[in-house]
Amino acid sequence: MNELTTLAEGSKVALVLGSGGARGYAHIGVIEALEARGFEIISIAGCSMGALIGGIYAAGKLDDYREWVCNLDYLDVLKLVDVTWSPLGAMRANKVMSKLEALIGDVAIESLPIPVTTVATDLVRQREVWFQSGSLLRAIRASIAVPGVITPVTLGEQVLVDGGLLNPLPIMPTVAAHEADLVIAVNVTAHSPQPVTLEELLPAEPVRQMTSAEHERSESLGSWMREVRETTRRLWQGLGKGEEASEDDADETVESRGKREWGKLDMILESFDITQAALAKYKIAGYPPDVLIEIPKTVCSTYEFHRAEALIRLGRHMADEALERRMPGIASDATE
Repeated sequence: MNELTTLAEGSKVALVLGSGGARGYAHIGVIEALEARGFEIISIAGCSMGALIGGIYAAGKLDDYREWVCNLDYLDVLKLVDVTWSPLGAMRANKVMSKLEALIGDVAIESLPIPVTTVATDLVRQREVWFQSGSLLRAIRASIAVPGVITPVTLGEQVLVDGGLLNPLPIMPTVAAHEADLVIAVNVTAHSPQPVTLEELLPAEPVRQMTSAEHERSESLGSWMREVRETTRRLWQGLGKGEEASEDDADETVESRGKREWGKLDMILESFDITQAALAKYKIAGYPPDVLIEIPKTVCSTYEFHRAEALIRLGRHMADEALERRMPGIASDATE
């Protein structure tokens, strides 16, 4: 491990973690890069996946969370999806929240050692809602409720959904962090002139043989696709289908309908990403952070939660580059 430069001053950071689904795993890598340099994170503002990562970090459980998500394969992610027929959303997120509760408990935001602000959107009053006290789990759950995908949280007269609907990069809450030397913002829905892949951005690694565990993960992809088809079949059959149709016709109809349904999910999430990317640009222009770390939204789809390890590495790599531009010579240990 290379010796890191010790920061004598300017080491207190107010951290802003943006929304972006699975791309939010990059926030973990950013935090690792900051800690490797000796920065002290004294305030966090997060939206959606940024609220989740920021809250878990403040609760002192990021290492445990990292270990869990890096071991999720395609099937594991699929099993976390709890489908509902509610008109308010396709999923409840109960399984994910149960895992988070087991990890951090139902801790109050105001009891965390680091001040945390999570951002949600109130559909009734059409405005942002900042959670700075009360249940951390409830605040996270409200902030991740992508409209039409994850059911909203009802709190009194408020109907709360993903904060990214109005503020995907909540820089404003960090203004109150007067003791911070730097405001560092991580935008994981950044627009890029040309589509860029995760593999293109990651630094090259030595070629190595695939392990048996990785072989098993690769094999699980086929199982995952079969599971998706079977699940789609059951869902559509649950809606009712004429008994006179042949089995072959049923298979064809179910598969074609299933493809259209998955396409609709892609369209909802992609549309939401585009909106968030545009809003984030306005937030950055209005409240420019001292350091901006941008992850292009094309590196993966919103729901590719089985790619945690690579996205964490990308977050650390992009943080290294951004911090080196801001403070040349203070390099993180990239060989870890």
